[in-house]
Amino acid sequence: MPQYDPCKYTYPSRRNVVYAKNGMACTSVPLGAQVGLEVLKAGGNAMDAAVAMAAGMPLFEPTGNGLGSDAFALVWVEKEKKLYGLNASGVAPSALSAELVKQSGFTEMPKAGWLPTMVPGAPAGWAELNRRFGTKPLTELFAPAIAYARQGVPVPVNVSHQWARDSQRIKKAMEENPAPHAYWWKSFMKEDGSPYAAGDLFRWEEYAATLEELAATDCESYYRGRLMEKMVSFSRETGGYFTEDDFRNYRPAWVEPITADYRGYTVCEIPPNGHGITVLMALNILNGMTLAPDRENANTYHKIMEAIKLAFADTKTYVADPRYMKTKVADMLSEEYAARRRALITHKALTPQAGDPSCGGTIYLCTADAEGNMVSWIQSNYTTFGAGVAVPGTGVSFQNRGANFSLDPSSDNCLAGGKKSYHTIIPGFLLKDGEAVGPFGVMGAFMQPQGHVEVLVNTIDYHMNPQEALDAPRVQWIGDKHIQLERETGPEIAEALAAMGHEVEVIDDRINMGRGQIIWRTENGLLIGGTEPRCDGTVAAW
Repeated sequence: MPQYDPCKYTYPSRRNVVYAKNGMACTSVPLGAQVGLEVLKAGGNAMDAAVAMAAGMPLFEPTGNGLGSDAFALVWVEKEKKLYGLNASGVAPSALSAELVKQSGFTEMPKAGWLPTMVPGAPAGWAELNRRFGTKPLTELFAPAIAYARQGVPVPVNVSHQWARDSQRIKKAMEENPAPHAYWWKSFMKEDGSPYAAGDLFRWEEYAATLEELAATDCESYYRGRLMEKMVSFSRETGGYFTEDDFRNYRPAWVEPITADYRGYTVCEIPPNGHGITVLMALNILNGMTLAPDRENANTYHKIMEAIKLAFADTKTYVADPRYMKTKVADMLSEEYAARRRALITHKALTPQAGDPSCGGTIYLCTADAEGNMVSWIQSNYTTFGAGVAVPGTGVSFQNRGANFSLDPSSDNCLAGGKKSYHTIIPGFLLKDGEAVGPFGVMGAFMQPQGHVEVLVNTIDYHMNPQEALDAPRVQWIGDKHIQLERETGPEIAEALAAMGHEVEVIDDRINMGRGQIIWRTENGLLIGGTEPRCDGTVAAW
């Protein structure tokens, strides 16, 4: 198990780690964690708690996810000593193509309107996790979210910041093309046209009614019933591309997690089309390197950034719907390829390029129960409120995951009907000698793999407890040699990194540096949790 001092906090923190014996639920807003805890205390398992939380998060944090989101999960089943992967990401409408997007006047995928929307996978993911591992019916698990939607929920501080910022993007899109966006504006803005602010009460009757319908039909109405018909009809009326068969043919998939050994620990991620493989490739590179004894050292930052840059250069080139990938995952994760990439790292910043590995808005939550089951769950709109398209009378607002498609026909990730896009959301899980250490995740678009690597290095190399590992200042690679540092990073580190050739930007807006949660199981069988200081996160413990 990870070695750490739960009373040691190198960095300023407003939180201590939280211990529990019977169960734990963590996410980015307090009400979400409390819903999970209520389910655990009522006799539900970690999977039940995750489903209940996931169903509530579109209400508690609509800036990150919705009924039109995608989702991924890593699920540890203690009695089997087995980790399961669930891919609930959707596919592009069958009528959509790269050529059609180009004919619409775009040279790259837009982020608003119907073009970047895909068949959402999250509701199917809730039903599938409940069907396979749940102990309580969806009617019971959705009940807290339904009640909160009708009573109203206070808007959290950080959610309000994102609400104000992204509403301007969608306002611009609505001015250019009102039809698909007008109902989003009516659903998510106040009557005076202003965004909901911190402490405002947000009520959502449509959402409550739709959750009731989903619960009564095991989410089938969404894909093969009344809700599907309403979504497809609205799409046709306002310039979208969905057909009934796009929804009818959709199913989430159970997948085998991919793994890498990092200094004696097994790090687990979802395989492509997600980019969790970026984490594993970066760790494979770091595995053959010695990090400085002190985490707050420019050489440590440098090595982490160079490993991430090299991994990202490959994954942004090769990761796609696995049915279309020409490059093998096994080749990308091979020790031989990691050694070749590691050899490129010097004491100077590099401009990353893809190698040849061939041989021959988001929310994150995690739960744990007394029986040892654990869930690492993530679901996302992608760009805060996603496509800015909401379907009247349903509470459904669509993600814009299709924005991650390429329009280059030579790319494995080129847009095609019925295809999954490159996906940025990644749940993480840590094992040691075949036993669960626990779930972890850091949400935030292309920061996510970087956050995973940094949190794992903090935990394994520098023996930090979960809260300290999340509190530590973060660094983010933006592109080329450009990196961002949080202001808490020492100025001497920024100066040293600049001398190495990095283009350093010190930032004050920490919300884009990732927002994470961690639950580890201790050697004496307790749970220990940490939550993100960069959001409104909470560890609910029992």
